[in-house]
Amino acid sequence: MSGARATLSARAAEARLALALLSRLPAGRLDAPPPLARAFWAYGLVGLTLGALLAALLGVLSSAGLGPVPAAVLALSAYWLATGGLHEDGLSDMADGFGGGADRARKLEIMRDSRVGSYGVLALIASSAARIAALGALAGAGAAGLAAIILAHGLSRAGLPFAMIYLPNARGAGLGAAAAEGAGPRAPMGVWAALAVIAAMTLLLPGGWVMLIAGALGLGGVLILAQRQIGGWTGDVLGAAQVVGETLMLTAFVACLGAA
Repeated sequence: MSGARATLSARAAEARLALALLSRLPAGRLDAPPPLARAFWAYGLVGLTLGALLAALLGVLSSAGLGPVPAAVLALSAYWLATGGLHEDGLSDMADGFGGGADRARKLEIMRDSRVGSYGVLALIASSAARIAALGALAGAGAAGLAAIILAHGLSRAGLPFAMIYLPNARGAGLGAAAAEGAGPRAPMGVWAALAVIAAMTLLLPGGWVMLIAGALGLGGVLILAQRQIGGWTGDVLGAAQVVGETLMLTAFVACLGAA
């Protein structure tokens, strides 16, 4: 196999691994999967794919005559099936842990518990309601609204590897910690490049800079809170950061549309 073909094959395997990690979409079988850290650059690509799926569903349902809210609910439900509710699970676990734990050890213990408590339920209700409202408003916003949905999902996932590379893992063990430890010098460069490309695309939207600020506040806010509460990130924290970042970006774009 030539050098170019080998490189292309390696990048394709990394993208398929990221797709398998972040969604339930078919990624094919990887006989010799690459190290998890090699797939970091593709998180944003997977986000764009999932965002495109959600935007397409929303557009089709709206064109079929459904009202904005029913179309948003059905499209978001299909999106959750495609992702397996991965990040929503993280949001509910983090809300329960940070809301119900008296100290770091107890917070981590609650976050590991598969049961959902009142804080988790409330966090899911709030985030889901906010996204349904935003998607309903964007359903009638044309191509710009659909582009905002795609880019919000891309950005909210492209930023996650930064926590894994530059911040400590709160548990110091597990799949995420092992992935972060295996990140070589190419991983940060790939993540920066992916984030820069998606951010540049976002700036082409009217009000795109507001989306970038909202996303940075959402992702950064969750990570700073986690650093103070439990001393770093976990998989649940990353999931919560994605949902919060996505929700704030969509809400900020809708606010820009209303102000225009």
